[in-house]
Amino acid sequence: MVKLTIKEIAEQLQSINHLNHPFLEEMKKDTRKGVQSLIKKKYEAIKKLELEREQFFTMMQYENAMKLEGFNLIAGIDEVGRGPLAGPVVAAAVILPEHFYLGGINDSKQLTEQKRDEFYNIILDQAAIGVGIISAEEIDRINIYEATKKAMLAALNDLSVFPDYCLIDAMKLTIPVPQTSIIKGDAKSISIAAASIVAKVTRDRMMKRYSEKYPQYHFESNMGYGTKEHIDALHTYGPCPIHRKTFAPIKEMV
Repeated sequence: MVKLTIKEIAEQLQSINHLNHPFLEEMKKDTRKGVQSLIKKKYEAIKKLELEREQFFTMMQYENAMKLEGFNLIAGIDEVGRGPLAGPVVAAAVILPEHFYLGGINDSKQLTEQKRDEFYNIILDQAAIGVGIISAEEIDRINIYEATKKAMLAALNDLSVFPDYCLIDAMKLTIPVPQTSIIKGDAKSISIAAASIVAKVTRDRMMKRYSEKYPQYHFESNMGYGTKEHIDALHTYGPCPIHRKTFAPIKEMV
């Protein structure tokens, strides 16, 4: 029997996605170092995919429970930007379609920027999405807690279809449908994780645009959070129009 080349083996391995595949078992007997290296990488890749799948279905527990109770349009709601010194608070509401699957989805803070952008495009393409944005000026006027609720309600109302159940990250809203508030919901619910990704990508892109207008604060890297570089810039230049005037240390400066 003619041995396959390492390139041919690599090509065949691309279509394999479970550990008990006969070809994997056969290739384990090949003593070539290049082949063994390929097999090791393939095993690691498959195990990663299996862990992602397991995590995904664990994070479906709330959605599955609500579906068993007869709810069909389940929205996950999350916000980004409660803590920064500058920029808006942004909320997103996401209703995922039936049979949605996205391996590796998680709380947006746990993902790389590249992965967030990739997931954002997938969610945008497949799900119903609403976004709510409350400016720094309004945050100063009504406080960050009320602004967060207002952003979430705006995101809900921005959806093309209103949900019949809401899963909300650590907040309770006055809405005409039942809801569950989940602490650290972006790591426990697929719908909230998706909303977290949409909100963060939306806000980060806004802050990068603001950085072009106010380059001295380096919003493109700190996203408005109080890094040393940001605080130093505040002491040097003072606050700009998108800074939150009721947040320390800005309120002392103002």
